[in-house]
Amino acid sequence: MSGNAIEVDRLTKRFGDFTAVDHISFTVKEGEIFGFLGANGAGKSTTIRMLCALLQSTEGTARVGGFDINAEAEKVKSAIGYMSQKFSLYEDLTVDENINFFGRIYGLSFADLRERKEWVLDIASLKGREKSITGTLSGGLKQRLALGCAVLHRPKIVFLDEPTSGVDPLMRRKFWELINDLSSEGVTVLVTTHFLEEAEYCNDIIFINAGKIIAGGSPKELKENYLTTPILEVQTTRAIDAMELIDSQPWAIETSVFGTHLHVNVTDEAQAREGIARLLRDQQTGVPVMNRITPSLEDVFIYLLDQEAKK
Repeated sequence: MSGNAIEVDRLTKRFGDFTAVDHISFTVKEGEIFGFLGANGAGKSTTIRMLCALLQSTEGTARVGGFDINAEAEKVKSAIGYMSQKFSLYEDLTVDENINFFGRIYGLSFADLRERKEWVLDIASLKGREKSITGTLSGGLKQRLALGCAVLHRPKIVFLDEPTSGVDPLMRRKFWELINDLSSEGVTVLVTTHFLEEAEYCNDIIFINAGKIIAGGSPKELKENYLTTPILEVQTTRAIDAMELIDSQPWAIETSVFGTHLHVNVTDEAQAREGIARLLRDQQTGVPVMNRITPSLEDVFIYLLDQEAKK
């Protein structure tokens, strides 16, 4: 046994002249939470569709749960759980009817379905609401129900494509508690997300851009290996104006807006502090508040995209 739940080898997908996924290779260990991150159109969903054996690769291949995604597609499908970016349950059915439907699709026995239904209702906080029409549930409850249905048959590998899109922060946190619970039970979870703060929960991460992998590692490794220069968080009254001023300076590597603050990646902290204070004072934007901060994964991602754009 390799200890890998997923092994991807030069996986490629072309649509005519367009290459959506370009010779990517990576492995996912059994039982880990693996983050697959990138901007819209980067190739995330296309990759997941291939790994779920819903789409044949143009070149290269992958093994999921030990099965080849092209040669053993049906075995792959039976070994995994999949939760799509778009809500995939039937909104006009009740909670109970949706669970029964997916239980029958997965071929669960009556006894197994009864046991697993209780589990789904519990993790989705839907006990007592079995007869509720699914379409009337809140976004967070729908997502928890969808996750429960995706793992109804106890798969060892689960693919979650933007699972918390449209869910409020509290429900997102609860959803990630469920993902951690699955991982602690030995389930391998590959997840895509737009919320980079969520990726801190992942054991390992890869960033994909324009169909190619541009970086990978644990959250700690990514922050240590790709952002080795200081980052200053600057609070000022006119963030956009301040960003334009700072961007033009030789000591500013990258400047990004984070709400009402700027994150400025700099070559020399002392020089940058003096320069920022002078620039913003001269422009009458007020005396800026500056603090050196630990980089976030969002800082890393913005930096990597900026480096790719300069190539």
